[in-house]
Amino acid sequence: MRTISARSLALLLGPEPLPRPAYRGLADAVRRLVCDGRLLVGTRLPSERTLMSELGLSRTTVGAALDTLRDEGFVVTRRGSGSVVRLPAGPAGLALSQAGLIPSDVPPDVIDLTYAALPAAAGVTAAYEHALTELPRHLATAGYDPRGLPETRAAVAAWFEGRGLPTAPDQVVITSGAHGALSAVLRARLETGDRVVVESPTYPNAVVGVRRSAYRAVPAPLTPTGWDVEAIATTVRQSGARAAYLIPDHQNPTGLVMDADTREALGRVLTRAGTTPVVDETFVELALGEVGRADPFAVTSSDAHTLGSAGKTWWGGLRVGWVRAPRGAAEAVIEARHSLDLGTAILEQLVVTELLRQGDSLLDERRREARARRDALVGSLRQHLPDWRFDVPSGGLNLWCELPEARGDELARVAEAHGIRIARGGQFGAEGGFSRWVRVPFCVAPDEADEVGRRLASAWQAAQGGHRGGRREVTPLIA
Repeated sequence: MRTISARSLALLLGPEPLPRPAYRGLADAVRRLVCDGRLLVGTRLPSERTLMSELGLSRTTVGAALDTLRDEGFVVTRRGSGSVVRLPAGPAGLALSQAGLIPSDVPPDVIDLTYAALPAAAGVTAAYEHALTELPRHLATAGYDPRGLPETRAAVAAWFEGRGLPTAPDQVVITSGAHGALSAVLRARLETGDRVVVESPTYPNAVVGVRRSAYRAVPAPLTPTGWDVEAIATTVRQSGARAAYLIPDHQNPTGLVMDADTREALGRVLTRAGTTPVVDETFVELALGEVGRADPFAVTSSDAHTLGSAGKTWWGGLRVGWVRAPRGAAEAVIEARHSLDLGTAILEQLVVTELLRQGDSLLDERRREARARRDALVGSLRQHLPDWRFDVPSGGLNLWCELPEARGDELARVAEAHGIRIARGGQFGAEGGFSRWVRVPFCVAPDEADEVGRRLASAWQAAQGGHRGGRREVTPLIA
């Protein structure tokens, strides 16, 4: 059974004094952690004695808080198991995250905020034109290459070299997007029923990919400031997980960036446990602040499999991703991908090769564009929804917004009737929760940002009033 130490729980509760009465303040704080997905369903809480010692509270206060949580259905106490976190049953309870992701048409009058992706970058058209001049020499071949074109693998390897990670082209496998890369790596490294540690919250399609490949996702909650190495070590040890899916650069959806010390410490934890790091770098080139990007996770973790993609950086329509495997591990990835597809489109590989060769000359413009969109949306939300809380991320494409009330599900349900489609926070939790959160990608043009803020404010007002939208409810495809 998953457990949490008194120290880890105290860190999640934070340093601020509990509101009075203290038992109610403690119960409210624990309930909020459950709703936010930071305290996972099925977690055994520390004993009353250790909580008293760590939190500096009386036994009466701790006992009354646990009694309150039991009455509300957030904790169940079993003989021999102690107090265990659960979700309330019944229609008023908190829904677990559902795996179903349903692509559906977006009405023309609705702004779609379920995709964290920009329109094609400047330079993509020219790269296609260049690629078409290179295509004829490939037309005499069968067109199938499960490794990827030699020139594309060389360009990706050179890109890693430029970031301080020595890489040979034979360590690179070109895939059909980062999702295809993840599936190939998991199939290469795992057996049916194996466990995979995932951050919570995390990218929903990764959780879906883990589950639909017959593996088990084991959540490791993120703290407000990042990754708790001690808690992840405990999760790995208790679950026996053979892989850990991580997004250390502009994490999706939170925008957090893992610092160098944490990368090194977490790499040591995973190496000792024999757990393969599967590192998603799809947002790594979208660093929007003055601080440069950190060294790749694989610099200090030689067994890491690194996933990348042209989708977030250049254009989702390219559908080109890659795996940078440890030396000697690429063959297993190539063999595994045969159960998925037989290769990646030749023309798009040539386009990505050209884009990677141009490097920062195009990326600087892309970052300026993303920064302008971010700043415009931040201003709009602060004007129209001043009680929503979020940190302005240093990169990526997402704002992870904390709502004043746990009505994220209601907001997602009614939003389309107010001209906007949004993913509910619970879709980013492997075991539900996050009802106080929504992800708002800053992908609209700056001159549309004010309208996004107005529509979200209208939808939020309706969600607070308990009104239901008139349109059909959908569980949207998320990107």
